[in-house]
Amino acid sequence: MTASALRNIEDLPGPRGLPLVGNLLQLRRSRIHRDVERWARQYGPLFRFRLGPGKILVVADHELIGALLRDRPDGFRRPAITTEIALEMGLIAPGLFGAEGETWRNQRRMVMASFDPGHVKAYLPSLLKVAQRLHGRWQKAARAGASIDLQADLMRYTVDAIAGLAFGTDINTLESDDEVIQRHLDKIFPTLFKRILSVVPTWRFMRDRQLDASVAAINAAIQGFIVQARKRMAADPALRAHPSNLLEAMIGAADLGDSGVGDRDVAGNVLTMLLAGEDTTANTLAWMIYLLHRHPQSLLLAQEEVRRVIVDPAFVDPQQLGELTYLEACVHETMRLKPVAPFLVLQALRDTTITNVRVPAGTLVWGVMRHDSVDERRFANAAAFDPQRWVGEAGAAKRISMPFGAGPRMCPGRYLALLEVKIAMVMLLGRFDIQGVDTPDAGEAEERMAFTMMPVGLRLRLRERP
Repeated sequence: MTASALRNIEDLPGPRGLPLVGNLLQLRRSRIHRDVERWARQYGPLFRFRLGPGKILVVADHELIGALLRDRPDGFRRPAITTEIALEMGLIAPGLFGAEGETWRNQRRMVMASFDPGHVKAYLPSLLKVAQRLHGRWQKAARAGASIDLQADLMRYTVDAIAGLAFGTDINTLESDDEVIQRHLDKIFPTLFKRILSVVPTWRFMRDRQLDASVAAINAAIQGFIVQARKRMAADPALRAHPSNLLEAMIGAADLGDSGVGDRDVAGNVLTMLLAGEDTTANTLAWMIYLLHRHPQSLLLAQEEVRRVIVDPAFVDPQQLGELTYLEACVHETMRLKPVAPFLVLQALRDTTITNVRVPAGTLVWGVMRHDSVDERRFANAAAFDPQRWVGEAGAAKRISMPFGAGPRMCPGRYLALLEVKIAMVMLLGRFDIQGVDTPDAGEAEERMAFTMMPVGLRLRLRERP
């Protein structure tokens, strides 16, 4: 392609903005994903907008996005501002999520060793224990005829699961009213998202003491998890070869002579697991339960499969989970329609081009992850919840819908996330009938963006199976 055929980002179509603030006033933070998706339908797969003085290139084509994701960590990275603000908030260095270059490669080896499917399968009994506690909590609500704050309980489930599986710590929020970790995480995550999207750093001029307290509490909890794990490993050296949780596996990998990582890197990845493992899985489960209730035929098929394959939800083995093909299809269809990460922002590390558009180093590129996933040209009856489209050969669909990303930096916890979702759904569909999933206004569930995309205010009503 000749230089004259190349375009600059300024040459692309896009919404007209205002001096200084750009398009900031046209965007709602809680619905920014929907606003940019609407622009993608209006302006096409490549366009631009501005947040304050900074210009952003938007890519809304899955093949182009896939190519960008495969060009990491050398060609593109997560925006540097994410790590800068996290560190400014006082958080431990954010592990694999924020690491780049050789640091990322070293941490990737450590984290992937801990997420080895063999290790994750070994944690299944612990996960089943947490699911039984969720069953007990929901059983009490069903017998009392009470509605359930769906996301709050699913957050308890995922925090208990990640604390047990990842850190070997039984915090058991499901059987108590102690929500300390969730309360702190619920303060940190939305604040991080808000600051990343802010043009003026107003927080630098006023102290948020509640945030400071939450950050300090989370950092202290993380250091406590590591200290406890090292004590267990010192008392039982066999845990280095056969770790009982992800943290022990990470410490064992980090302690190898050529690992290139230390306890600070381990701590950063513990933080990443807490932040990413709680929100993403809980919100995927909430969306899935909502969508299944809205589609009774799909719910019936999922129920029939679970009740046929799983004799007792308290005792499930990996082979049985592998037979739940329709339930897994429901998970993929949920993530196609309601991805908890509906967009992904990257930053160019070098001058490059995307098709015929010049992309200077430092440019922010906003990937609209859901655009092609709900496009009639890509999926028949694209707006419908139809898990059957994932049964059998679904290779093409998986290349279009990328809820865990793609390329070298694909989410390392995807296997664990799917396992957590399946176990919770086995318990729900095996033990209960869903009477209702209610929204605050009795209409469609509202999408709200707060680092991850969540449904607003869902209330679950259950009836115990006889």
